[in-house]
Amino acid sequence: MTSAPRILLLSVAVAATLAACQRREDKAPAPKAAPAPAVAAADNTPVGYDSKTPYATVKLTLPQTVKATPALHAALYADMVRDLKQFEEGAQADLSEAGAGPNPYEKSIAFAPGAETAKLVSLARTDFEFTGGAHPNTSFASVIWDKTTNKRLGFADLFRPGADLTVLDKALCAAANAAKQARSPGSEAATLDGKMWTCPKAVATPFVLTPGTTPGKAGGVTFLMGPYQIGPYSDGPYWVALPQSAFRALLNPAYADQFDGAPAKAGDVTPKNS
Repeated sequence: MTSAPRILLLSVAVAATLAACQRREDKAPAPKAAPAPAVAAADNTPVGYDSKTPYATVKLTLPQTVKATPALHAALYADMVRDLKQFEEGAQADLSEAGAGPNPYEKSIAFAPGAETAKLVSLARTDFEFTGGAHPNTSFASVIWDKTTNKRLGFADLFRPGADLTVLDKALCAAANAAKQARSPGSEAATLDGKMWTCPKAVATPFVLTPGTTPGKAGGVTFLMGPYQIGPYSDGPYWVALPQSAFRALLNPAYADQFDGAPAKAGDVTPKNS
């Protein structure tokens, strides 16, 4: 075979090979497009409520953290909104009877998180209410919630039934007086049986769990005392934290393991805006 035919055959072979490669490339599936990022579902769980009428302004504030405990959130939200609506109705009745009055009533309920443990969630409740008079009134309450049973606990659940609370009452009174003297040096001390200023009993005082130095454990409890309880209104409220070491022997064994270490801060831990 001459060189010219050989060159022609080689050219044909190369062209056929290139055509085959092109066909394989044309048939290769196109790469799949990357999936679109998932869009998070909107969380419509309400953490607030407010309403304003000619007779009253009301507001509820819950911390975002309460949404992690759905049963607690549901119970609190329903109860608080009901209470605020009842306040609105009462304000309308009062002010309508009085000729609409110069100023509408006002009420707000705000919850702030206390410490949380494996079993327990705690919330401090602050109620601000104005219905006329020299000044508004502020009061406190608290919620201790067992996450394992979805039940609200009282003092008698967290502490041993029949326990002698004298030690706890004395510790609370001493801590309250220390806070009072730091805030109002030289003021008259409160006592457990005082005539002017009387230290509140622990069993009758709302409290929350106190953040502590041991992760996942409460370092103590914080008692919430309103104005006028151990001093004049001008002193404001007192939130006093006691270490768990002061009352550990009094705890119900079912919850004693939820406490350990020391409070992150003890003594007067009153929020600056209270």
